[in-house]
Amino acid sequence: MADLSHLVKVFGSLEALRGKKIVMSWAYSPSYGKPLSVPQGFIALLSRFGTNLVLAHPEGYDLIPEIIEITKQNAAKAGGSFEITHDMRKAFVDADVVYPKSWAPMWISEKRTAQLKKKDYDGLKATEKECLELNKKYIDWQCDDEMMATTKNGKALYMHCLPADISGLSCERGEITNECFQKNRLDTYFEASHKPFIIASMIMHCKCKSVAAAIKGIIARNEKNQEFQMTDYLYSKHFKIILIISM
Repeated sequence: MADLSHLVKVFGSLEALRGKKIVMSWAYSPSYGKPLSVPQGFIALLSRFGTNLVLAHPEGYDLIPEIIEITKQNAAKAGGSFEITHDMRKAFVDADVVYPKSWAPMWISEKRTAQLKKKDYDGLKATEKECLELNKKYIDWQCDDEMMATTKNGKALYMHCLPADISGLSCERGEITNECFQKNRLDTYFEASHKPFIIASMIMHCKCKSVAAAIKGIIARNEKNQEFQMTDYLYSKHFKIILIISM
């Protein structure tokens, strides 16, 4: 939801996302246990708005099959498209938005879960070693200036939920080069700034019997009082987005 709010802020509206090429790509990381939640939530949500969505990852780094099916159905209903590729550089070409982020393969998550249930700690260590070696095969899956230059007009929006694995800064080799990250750093901070309001909005969604009524009350109070609180205004903006998504 924070990612979606950021996109709405950048492009102006949910409707403006229609037809945009948005790339969710796996990227190399020196760690192996990164969750599937970010790529899965991102593609399942963004496919609902008529985007031309591309999922890029090496072979074997698949997401949950049910999420892939939901994304395909959403794209078809919304008049968009959904493509899976195993070529990161190809995916970036003419993209409006890129989201290079590492994740552990689905089969690794299943294997780790079984080992944790059995308290097989030696097995977990072996799995970690196996995964790190697997990641190294795709060490060239790194976002850099050359790759960003191939995006639409060389100015695609770079996204990351943070913290990113930054080559030469937080690690020797990671998801993105330091030079490339520094050029896009402010965008990631703006993206992250939506998180507190999304969390507050979700809490409200869980606590209020009628979110629509609560939103109308906030908007009405803001319109009545010229010196309204900016926090209320920001909350109302995110509430409206959540209301649209939940319909």
